[in-house]
Amino acid sequence: MCLRTGAPRANPREALVRRKARPNPRRAKEEEKEAKRRLLWVIAIFCVRWTMIPVFVAGALTVAAVALGIWLVRYANRSRELGALLRSAGETEQGRKDALRKLETDFKKGDVQASLARAQLEMQDDPRKALATLEAIDLGKQLGPAADQVRCTRATIHLQLGELQEARALVDKMDLGKQQEPKTRAMFAAVAGEAWGRTGQGKKAVELLEVFNPEEPDYSEMRVQMWRARAFAYAGAGDMKGASRALKKLVEMSPQLLGMFVGAKKVHPILQQEAKQLFLRSGAAPRKMVRQKL
Repeated sequence: MCLRTGAPRANPREALVRRKARPNPRRAKEEEKEAKRRLLWVIAIFCVRWTMIPVFVAGALTVAAVALGIWLVRYANRSRELGALLRSAGETEQGRKDALRKLETDFKKGDVQASLARAQLEMQDDPRKALATLEAIDLGKQLGPAADQVRCTRATIHLQLGELQEARALVDKMDLGKQQEPKTRAMFAAVAGEAWGRTGQGKKAVELLEVFNPEEPDYSEMRVQMWRARAFAYAGAGDMKGASRALKKLVEMSPQLLGMFVGAKKVHPILQQEAKQLFLRSGAAPRKMVRQKL
């Protein structure tokens, strides 16, 4: 009688099932990187939404979807369903309402991706509502990098609303070193740098921001946010020449961008005055406003 030695032969079907169930580290890493790129565009859209002010004396903020098309393409690569949904939302007001309704009914309450998409749509009408949507995300249940992305987005909205201490509390909890994607690190630095520059940590803000060059081609989509942050940081550090250089960079892109300083809340008074003077000299100011100034 012949006895079989060694471990019993595995069932091929069971082995196949185990291989399919085994997590794919490479795929998980790719999904995480795509999520970071998607959130980067969310932040960029939030910033653009609040910075395009055609006539700051009117005191009104207008919707500007400069980066929306590019962002939607990248978002669709990660989730075709959400990408298609946001595309339809960008076409008409009814499309936006339908998209919000689907995000409410077709996705789970704790779905972070859906929550970010919903907040992006809500920002068009009610930034407070968008903020409430993001605040409903349980950061304790998220991985460190993902939780920091939500904090960064919330901090961005607080900065646009002039709620500086709320923004500062969020960025102080962020770990910039855990973000592997360069664009995400640059955006985190812009948000943290602005928050620090506007709350008494100007020197710290400048040191962080100067690690990243806003003129590098890879940062073209977030150049406005990066120069905006530098203007606030330099002003906070008492370097008004540096702040003026940052403002002039914004003028080169569009004089109307200076409205973020003249029409915003809790802005350094000298920075605000410099922005107003540059706007008047740019030739973009209404004639009536120039005559009143003269």
